Amino acid sequence: MALTMNDVDRFEASRPRLEAIAYRLLGSASEAEDAVQETFLRWQAADVDRIEVPEAWLTKALTNLCLNQLTSARARRETYVGQWLPEPLLAGDSMLGPADTAEQRESVSYAVLTLMERLSPNERAVYVLREAFDYPHREIAEILDITEAASQQILHRAKKHVADGKARTEIDEVAARRIVEEFLAAATSGRTEPLVRLLTEDAISIGDGGGKVPARAKAFEGALAVAKFMRGLFKPSEAKRALVGGSPVVYATTANGAPALVVVVDGRVVGVMCLEVTAEGIAAFRNQVNPDKLERATERWAAADHGEPLLTAF
Repeated sequence: MALTMNDVDRFEASRPRLEAIAYRLLGSASEAEDAVQETFLRWQAADVDRIEVPEAWLTKALTNLCLNQLTSARARRETYVGQWLPEPLLAGDSMLGPADTAEQRESVSYAVLTLMERLSPNERAVYVLREAFDYPHREIAEILDITEAASQQILHRAKKHVADGKARTEIDEVAARRIVEEFLAAATSGRTEPLVRLLTEDAISIGDGGGKVPARAKAFEGALAVAKFMRGLFKPSEAKRALVGGSPVVYATTANGAPALVVVVDGRVVGVMCLEVTAEGIAAFRNQVNPDKLERATERWAAADHGEPLLTAF
């Protein structure tokens, strides 16, 4: 049955919410876009006049698509080259979705998206729908074809798994830039000690190159090991410039609501370093350098006002 313009408009009104849900479930903007498009095709094929609550129907269709995707993604990630990290979203990206509550902001943070990889597909779905979008357990149960009691139990387990990671500290944009500037000054000082002072004792650094860009398969662990790595990473060299195809320029921004460094070469984002900040210091660096996961960041970067760079001699 052909859709009317009103039917198309109803779907488009739901698109931002669907994309935000799909991104949180999949950790990939490109896969989220594909899932939303497939949801539209299902909407197009449905007898929409018989659908009483379009938002609920669309959410259920999208969530089931994402659950299938998550199941197959687990198998793919077992053969993924090196560490797997989510696709970062820069400040202002519409796919970040609602950010009115602490739970909504936390659900899209890079740290929590990484922790959610520990969850089963159902745990991830319940966590996202409840914590980020405030769906009642009754509706979640209908979406996932489970009981309300099961939904509540699944949420309890999911929150415990996520809480086992480091607690996140809320950072505004001004504070985020100050943290990034302080870190970059220490990283380019040529000395290890200033960096160690900024880090927690059990700090880690993880890189995702996807087999396309060199990235250490095993995380650096401990303040001293991370500090030594960062000191070397920010030391200028011809080899680094040759690797990225030009002279990198480094900016301070936020990604997924947390402090971040964006490395740009000739308008192309070649790296996003997300900092996890706690009350004790910087607890983690998650560095995305896989070019497949930086295409949206490059598009966003080209369309945004990003201010003056923090570092050009790199």
